[in-house]
Amino acid sequence: MATSLLALIDDIASILDDVALLSKVAAKKTAGVLGDDLALNAQQVSGVKAERELPVVWAVAKGSFINKAILVPAALAISAFAPWGVTPLLMVGGAFLCYEGFEKLAHKFLHSKAEQAAGHEALVSALADPSVDLRDVEKTKIKGAIRTDFILSAEIVAITLGTVQGSPFSTQLVVLSGIAVAMTAGVYGIVAGIVKLDDGGLYLSQRPGASAWSRFQRSLGRGILRAAPWLMKFLSVAGTVAMFLVGGGILTHGFTPLHHWVDMGTQWASDVNGAGGLLGAVAPLALDAMVGVAAGALVLLAVAIAQRMKPGR
Repeated sequence: MATSLLALIDDIASILDDVALLSKVAAKKTAGVLGDDLALNAQQVSGVKAERELPVVWAVAKGSFINKAILVPAALAISAFAPWGVTPLLMVGGAFLCYEGFEKLAHKFLHSKAEQAAGHEALVSALADPSVDLRDVEKTKIKGAIRTDFILSAEIVAITLGTVQGSPFSTQLVVLSGIAVAMTAGVYGIVAGIVKLDDGGLYLSQRPGASAWSRFQRSLGRGILRAAPWLMKFLSVAGTVAMFLVGGGILTHGFTPLHHWVDMGTQWASDVNGAGGLLGAVAPLALDAMVGVAAGALVLLAVAIAQRMKPGR
């Protein structure tokens, strides 16, 4: 009995150790999606009244939990009954990440600042119109955010599934469920903080009093108000870069010729006299990003051609 109990405890400890290790690896791999996830979801509440920002974030978070509740069992079923489908799913997810990143770049550089400003002005004017039902605007934003979350959640679950593929079912269940819950709680907790950052800065900047503490609070508030727009820009840029890195990395690891090409490039960079250590560390990231940009351009071109070939266009 004692031996059996010890064996059971050892098995449990081993599973927990595997779970901890795989969760850490999966979290690192899926972290690349989070920068864009944060930026996208924080932008979804633009145009929503300040007192409705947190309820909107909570509504999207609930939708995200529902998305994960659908995706995690589906991923486990694929792993159990069609494990051969994991790699193709990862490749599709990687290609979509690259496409999404390149689409953002194309939108940024193919539309002038005047066009972007005109679109923003149209949104502000529509929201200022008393005939516009803001509840409908809010519901539309929530639905759009949940659809976006479903795509990003599918990418996270697919990447995590690729990490735990070949592990026991119990380990897969715990890691997938843990990553799903942690990512959702973490992302929307941070999003809630981001969307209220300007409110906090405004509150601090208007604190009364002539004491050193009051002056410090006002200075801190003004600093937060100046930093908030730059934080959003940073998240957007970092998210786009991460999409190319993660998406390109998935494609290079899933396509053997590309993987060999990255290995050769990394080896060549490592052999450079004097800077081999630094170049060897940077080369795989740079090459993954190059693959990601190229793949995103190709997928965007294919999508554009397919749209033009639609009947009625």
